[in-house]
Amino acid sequence: MSYADKVFINMCQDILQNGYSSEGQDVRPQWDDGTPAHTIKKFGVVNRYDLSKEFPIMTLRPTNLKAAIDEILWIWQKKSNNINDLNSKIWNSWADESGSIGKSYGYQLGVKHKYPEGEMDQVDRVLFDLKNNPYSRRIMTNIYVHQDLNEMNLYPCAYSMTFNVTGNTLNGILNQRSQDILVANNWNVVQYSVLLHMVARASGLEAGELVHVIADAHIYDRHIPIIEELISRETYEAPELKINQDIKDFYKFKVEDFTLINYKAGAQVKKIPVAV
Repeated sequence: MSYADKVFINMCQDILQNGYSSEGQDVRPQWDDGTPAHTIKKFGVVNRYDLSKEFPIMTLRPTNLKAAIDEILWIWQKKSNNINDLNSKIWNSWADESGSIGKSYGYQLGVKHKYPEGEMDQVDRVLFDLKNNPYSRRIMTNIYVHQDLNEMNLYPCAYSMTFNVTGNTLNGILNQRSQDILVANNWNVVQYSVLLHMVARASGLEAGELVHVIADAHIYDRHIPIIEELISRETYEAPELKINQDIKDFYKFKVEDFTLINYKAGAQVKKIPVAV
């Protein structure tokens, strides 16, 4: 069993057995038939993944590494808020006729701010600090910008990364206000694990621990039977992540620079209903 499988199974069991149901409450999300999309949730879930030991990708079902990386590059490297710069359709529901999702996600990372050292956006500030002051306790990003919320087609879910160096190891804390566990949990874990590897490589460091903090970790009512079947499946050993050793510039990484060795996973879960 991969460590990511163990974390996922334990988290889902805890939510299902000890979570709080929103039945009887007014909720914003709806299913495509107009029915309220209720959830069972746990508050303040914290999962830790040591990237020096294992790449945390699930084997209960396959996580699409290439698509996950493409999205994280779209946000963090391209700093884009337009779905025409993305190679999947996962953001189509939140895009306008021009393809924009508003002043959200990548847009915020690309905004330049004034510092004593000059103007930089948030990503470049992280890279600058890790090169020039790696033991700083102020290396972080935040894309939940209140003054721009009214111009965001979707408020950011994963909104903050805090980077912290211990010795020659780069660790990170991903803060997430809300997460659809079935649809997005391992997807986000894989994305930000890859991001931590990228930032570490660009900074001459080794990737260490990713701490994932989820304020509202929820399973939708129509996802419960899918989750129950999923966590009862056979599991496999984690694959090895291979990264192109020639790339050391954060902005030079491409999707094809990342490959999985010996990735074995169960059948994909298809036609998952998504609440909007």
